[in-house]
Amino acid sequence: MYTPKHFKITDETVTYDIIKDHSFATLFSLNNGMPFATHLPLILNKEKTYLYGHFARPNPQWKDSKDQTVLAVFHGPHCYISPSWYETNKAVPTWNYVTVHVYGEVVLLEDEEELLASLHDMVIKYEASDSSYSLQDVNPEFLAGMNKGVQGIKIKINRIEGKCKLSQNHSLERQELVINQLEQKSTTDEQQIAKLMKTNLKK
Repeated sequence: MYTPKHFKITDETVTYDIIKDHSFATLFSLNNGMPFATHLPLILNKEKTYLYGHFARPNPQWKDSKDQTVLAVFHGPHCYISPSWYETNKAVPTWNYVTVHVYGEVVLLEDEEELLASLHDMVIKYEASDSSYSLQDVNPEFLAGMNKGVQGIKIKINRIEGKCKLSQNHSLERQELVINQLEQKSTTDEQQIAKLMKTNLKK
């Protein structure tokens, strides 16, 4: 990933937080020499050494990717930045965004208990805290049948790159103008980018 120095995330804690908070990722590999992508949730383990997920079994990517270095892209908040917000008309539009790229090797989950544990962790992460749903309450025979339709994986993390493009290449005055405009927007991404920009200014 092209990452100018002032946009690079150097704090590992920040990259892990982005992975956890924006865990619906895009996983890239090669299929017959062509790029292939699947959109799927990937869960970071407690030791921060693996990402866990699963493919639909008919998806050919799980077969191809086990012998490759794959790329998982975690998309954080992003939004358009209008030059009309600046103090000058000598400017062009741009985009502010946060993203993390994880490179690693795919390991197929052959152990049913490890697959069930990863699915259980995923349900706990995404279900509301007051939800009555629990994977442990699902009929075991039904669950076993459903599990035959998926292929569990874990990705051994080899390298992580993080990028926060938050107008750091502009003056403090201009950054404050952008924050002011974004805070007036009602959409979530604009609000999140404004918050991140304010936090970055305090560093």
